[in-house]
Amino acid sequence: MPPLAIPYPTIDPVALWIGPLPLRWYALAYIAGLIAGWFYARKLVGWDKLWGAVARPGADSLDDLLVYCALGVVLGGRLAYVVFYNPLFFAARPQEIVMVWNGGMSFHGGLAGAALGVWLFARKNALPVMPVADICCSVAPIGLLLGRFANFIKPELWGRPTNVPWAMIFPGAGPLPRHPSQLYEAGLEGVVLFLILFVAGRSGAFRRPGTISGIFAIGYAAARVFCEFYREPDPQLGFLFGDATMGMLLSAPLALVGAALLATRKAKAPTAAP
Repeated sequence: MPPLAIPYPTIDPVALWIGPLPLRWYALAYIAGLIAGWFYARKLVGWDKLWGAVARPGADSLDDLLVYCALGVVLGGRLAYVVFYNPLFFAARPQEIVMVWNGGMSFHGGLAGAALGVWLFARKNALPVMPVADICCSVAPIGLLLGRFANFIKPELWGRPTNVPWAMIFPGAGPLPRHPSQLYEAGLEGVVLFLILFVAGRSGAFRRPGTISGIFAIGYAAARVFCEFYREPDPQLGFLFGDATMGMLLSAPLALVGAALLATRKAKAPTAAP
């Protein structure tokens, strides 16, 4: 082992067994992220001074929102991974599309699926879409943090070869020490983005619907593009052109959507809550 590479802390990918059924860290990250996000969302909607007169869902209706978003994340994330990241593999093995426990999810697809879930939920409950989206974007970094930890434990989505002192040799990634890019993403997409949204929310952003969503979109896109320079591209895709990866390509329109949300946020008084 190169002298500057630190040992990879091998962790059993199965967190625990429920009888004969394994509960993997990958699945546990999704479950814990949704539950923690649901709990934090209830705190947000119950804090009146964050919202002013903005209409928002009641705490009891967040149970339904959790279901809408969970289905959107799983279905959208898997479908986008199949279409954008590995279409030839799944065209030859369509039965494996439903095997999400083997890994293979796209954040951008999951975000699109969650956005559809938000729209359906808001329409069903006669609510404006953007306050609901702002709630979901505020809690999303919790799931991102846990998801990146799960990527590290698996391990998958490791970094490019490097000689930095904290480099690791990942099982299945060859003999070269690499960036622990999963931890970079956990820090930026999870911790840093959560803190930015936390401060923005307590500075009045919830009173201007769409602001939190715009900050999230730009913040995630910037963090993802930065981390992609240290992350090994998906082997079946490689670099698209130059140093550009699929993750960078999908993040560009997300940043544009975020900029548009911030540029077009309404300065007029928010809609009164019923």
